[in-house]
Amino acid sequence: MTRERAAVRRRRMLAAGILTVIGLALLAFGLTVADGVLAGVEVVLAIVLLLASYALQYAARRETLYRHDDKR
Repeated sequence: MTRERAAVRRRRMLAAGILTVIGLALLAFGLTVADGVLAGVEVVLAIVLLLASYALQYAARRETLYRHDDKR
């Protein structure tokens, strides 16, 4: 059971990392290269991705910190 939890945590942290990288790349592109409506859309999408990344990290950490030990 603990291996399954660890695997879920690793997958969530990996997904959060990927979302973070994509979000930061979109944010940098939207603030430097793009202009007009496309830049605004990219910045908003980047912020949404960064918030989703934060939520995934929070869920993974919360599950690790507040999990119930099965061997009590």
